[in-house]
This record gives sequence, structure tokens and C-alpha cells, in this order.
Amino acid sequence: MGTALTMVVAGAAAVTVGVPTGAMAGTGGGPGSVEGIWQTDGYSMVMAIEHGRLQAYDTTSVSCLKGVLTGRRDGPAGREGTVRFVDHEQRPTMTMRPHGHRLARMQGDGSVGEVTLRRLPRLPKGCEPGSPPPGKRDPVKAFDVFWTTFAENYPFFAAKGIDWRAVRDRYRPRIGPDTTDDQLFGVLRAMIEPLGDAHTGIQIGERTFDGIRPGTRLPTDIEAFLKQVQDVIEKRDTKKPLTTWAQGSIGYADLPGRLGYLRVLSFAGYTEADSHQANAAELDRALDQIFHNNRLRGLILDLRINGGGSDALGLRLAARFTTRPYLAYTKKARNDPADPTRFTRPQPLPVRPNGGPGHTGPIALLTGPLTISAAETFTQAMIGRTPAPRRIGENTQGVFSDTMTRVLPNGGLFRLPNELYLTKTGTTFDGAGIPPHTLTPGVFSERELNNNQDSAFDAALNYLNQR
Repeated sequence: MGTALTMVVAGAAAVTVGVPTGAMAGTGGGPGSVEGIWQTDGYSMVMAIEHGRLQAYDTTSVSCLKGVLTGRRDGPAGREGTVRFVDHEQRPTMTMRPHGHRLARMQGDGSVGEVTLRRLPRLPKGCEPGSPPPGKRDPVKAFDVFWTTFAENYPFFAAKGIDWRAVRDRYRPRIGPDTTDDQLFGVLRAMIEPLGDAHTGIQIGERTFDGIRPGTRLPTDIEAFLKQVQDVIEKRDTKKPLTTWAQGSIGYADLPGRLGYLRVLSFAGYTEADSHQANAAELDRALDQIFHNNRLRGLILDLRINGGGSDALGLRLAARFTTRPYLAYTKKARNDPADPTRFTRPQPLPVRPNGGPGHTGPIALLTGPLTISAAETFTQAMIGRTPAPRRIGENTQGVFSDTMTRVLPNGGLFRLPNELYLTKTGTTFDGAGIPPHTLTPGVFSERELNNNQDSAFDAALNYLNQR
């Protein structure tokens, strides 16, 4: 998933939809129905569904708050009882598939893997209508919800050397009934900034904070930076303008010697609709045209600027580079509030050949610190490819999990990851990122851009010309 605070679980958009009171009493459909109350396995959510309307509740040991994930049923049940939910603009948000009366599976639009749900007789205590809501101006409650959500879901405290209880002891005394939203924001930011995690963030009023790995070079003027990068690529590297698709997110140019250059700036936003179905169709259209005669002997695949998006689109792209199925990665989510070592059952997720035109020869895969999230899960998915790509550039950012967007009692939002993406051997690249085989320091650095240099591209050409 991407890192924007507007994104919610599995890419669903927020919709203001109330939940009828009958759902609160634990009413449920018969076998094969998704109606009723459901507890997610991991993810700390309860889903209330009645008369086709869905409302998610974010739960911790100290709170139960209406979440941002809402929607309504879109049409009759499909195969195996699958029900699709959409937001108020008719954009798909998620699907649910019942397994008998007590279990169901949920998948977000554009997400990979499924979330298991277990039927509950009623909403948990504190979620029912009439329960005293946390005060809108209760900074202490907001602090407790924030700290507890991280304590019960964040998987990387030990790896990052963070004592989260000590963080609570240090910062909670600074919060009182008269703490302003600006002061609260400052405290919460100070708590998570040392995590150096681009999948963490806070938004309270007009103030926002997005985590980032220490040492990451972020351009101060993004428009000027992208223009400078475009000039270097088109005037120096490809020596011609890129042909583009997907509203500019996908660009391609032939290179001398039957080589190709493919740049992917995002795994989201390919179409105005921005649904997985529409984006997947646009991706397929671009790849069909790029690889229509399978003529290339080598490909430079550039993900050095890619902020992420849909893991499913990443797997769809990887499917054009293989003729055999193989393991992309295994995914699991933290699943015990009291035990950070316990996770949901691992889900192996494969790359399956697409069958359409593609490229199965050598690939030089360019990465850097601005290769983020879904761009990293794609890079991880390519590790098992035969032949394996040659990774060139710098380490990726080091964030792989889908993000959970949570609501604060004061109306603010925050986000955090709760999943691990593992290689076949059980390795996770969270934190440090995926390293390159060939290190070319200074990917799109000010020095290289100002001197019309691109050492990663040059190393890629050298690699492919030796194959």
C-alpha cells in the first residue's frame, strides 16, 4: 500500500454510513451470509454489517471507535457467496466471502492476501449504541488510544530497539485535560519519529507528519526535482521522450541493441476511477503495447521514484516477466495484543505467469530510498524470478506492510503497519530495505542531477551489455 494518510485498510475510502441498531444486537444472516458482527483475525477491527451496510470499529484494550472503513453492498452475492462493498462514489472497497456461518474472508480492492473474520454474537463492550463516547476534547484518552494501538499492533519495536513502555512513561505525564491539539500533535510525533518508519503518520487538524527512514534525501521542491529527473532520463539516458500510459505513471523507450527502458512511478492512480479493475486494465494495455513482439534481449526497469500503491498491481507486473509460477513472498499480521511474537497464519502469495506478452530475459532493476511500499513488495517478488534481476542503485525505503488508518477520539487520524512480508527463507527487509547487488551511491542526488550523471543507469547498461 501507499503511504498517504488518506488511505485506509486495503485501500478503502471513507464513507459516512450509519449502522442500523439491529446490527448492534448481534443479528446475523444464516449460513452463507455476511450479515452480522465479525472480528478480524489480526488488524484489531470489528465489522458490523446489516441490510448491506458496513461499519468498521477500531478496537484496543482501552477503546472501541468507529473507524474510517465503511461502505454498502453492491448487488447480489456472487460466486461462493462473495459480496462486494463500494463507497459513496461507487468505488470498490472490499469483498467478503462467507465460509459457513462462523467464518468469512475479506480482501481489500487492490490488496493481496485475505483477512479471516470470525462471527461474534454482539459488538464488544464499549462499541454499542449508548456507550459513553470518548470526549472530543479528551487529550489523555487520545494519547492512550494512540499508544495502545501501536503497543498491540506494531511489529518492529524490538528490531528498532524501541522500549514502547518507556516511551509511554516519558510522554504521558505531558498530557492533561488542557493539552491543545497542537501540543498533542507534537507529543505523538515525538513518540513515533524515532521509529524512522514511512508507514507511520499523524494528522490532527492542519498538522501532518509522515515518518521516513533516517538519511533519506527528500526533495524540497518535488515538481522541480521530477522535472530535473525527467530531463536527465530523456535527454541523457534514453535520448528520446518516453511513451507514457497510466496518466504518466508508466513510461517506456527502446534503447540501442534491442534493450528497453521501463519506468514505473507508482502502483496506483492509473485511471480516473482509480479502482483495481480499471488500473489493472490500464497496466495490461501498457504492457501489451510495450512487449507486443517480445523483441528485447534485456530490460532496464526503473523504480527509483515510486511511492507504492497496490501490491496486486505489482504482482500483475511481475507476472509479465516469468513463464513459471513461483513464490513472491509470504505475508502475516501481528495477532496478539500482549505478545508481539505471535502472528496470523502465513499466507504464501505467488507470481503466476500472465500469458500475455512480456520479457523473460535479463533485467536490471533500479532502486533507491524513494522505492517505497508496493514498489518494494514488487522488488521482493522479483527475487524469486529466474533469471533473478540485477538490483542496481541503493537500498529501498524499508516499508512493506499494508497500513492501518485509525481514528483518534479528537477527530485526528494516524496510521501504522502491522504485517511482515517474508522471503522464501523467512527474511524480512523492513527497516533497512532491500539492498542492491551493485551499489551506486547518490541515486538522483543533487550532485548527479546537476552534472547530468546517472551512474545507476550506466551500471544497468553495462550489466545488460555483458549478458
